[in-house]
Order: sequence, then structure tokens, then C-alpha cells
Amino acid sequence: MTTLFFVIIFKTMRKSSAAPRCRIRCFEPEKVAGIRDRITKEEARIAQFARVFEILGNRTRLRILLALAHEELCVCDVAQVLGLSIAGTSHQLRALHDRGLLHMRNDGKMVYYQLSADTLCQILQEGRVFLEDQAAS
Repeated sequence: MTTLFFVIIFKTMRKSSAAPRCRIRCFEPEKVAGIRDRITKEEARIAQFARVFEILGNRTRLRILLALAHEELCVCDVAQVLGLSIAGTSHQLRALHDRGLLHMRNDGKMVYYQLSADTLCQILQEGRVFLEDQAAS
């Protein structure tokens, strides 16, 4: 009896945890076509923001931005703060720098980075405006 009870509960849970699905292919084809056209027209901007959010969607890179938010640090110090290798840290710093999120300066053999807060805020603001414009139209 107890085993049967758990089998029934398990089967019920499996059924209820399945994602809901439509039973037809497309309910509103005109609406779908209009949305598809809008998305297609914005493909370049979508790709631009996807690259930015791909960078910001990485935990290590976010930790680097946080570490550099208040002061400039050299690559080796950023590596120590985050507990990463210098090579790995350098790779992540380069990715952030290439997208304009960090300022870099050389001082002899040392390379220093600092957050470009204005650029980061501008990119995030552009993303917000883009999404608001799309939601409003």
C-alpha cells in the first residue's frame, strides 16, 4: 500500500511538472509575422546588446568590474583579488577592455586597468532605452 501511494504521487508530480504546451502550431499568424518583422529589423542592435550582455553575464567579469569600480589595479593585483591566474585574469581584462568597459595604461612592465564607468552606464542606458522602445511599440 505504501509503495503504491508513492508511485501514484510520483506519477502525479511528473505530469504536473511538465511544461505547458500549445496544441496547435500558430494561433495568431498575423501577430507573429509582425513581431518577426520588428525583430528582423532590429537584428543589428540585438546582436550588439547580446555581445554586451554576454560579457556582463560572466561572473568573473562582473567581479573584475566590481574590483575596479573604485580604483585602478594592475593585472597581477586583480588576479590576487579574485584568486585567478594572471593569464586567465589578463584574458578577461582584455575582453572587457576590447568592449570599452575598462581603461588601460602601461607603466613599464606593469599594465593597469580602471573601470570606464561612463561607458558602462551608457551601454546599460542604451539597452534600457532599446527595450523600453520595443515594449512601447
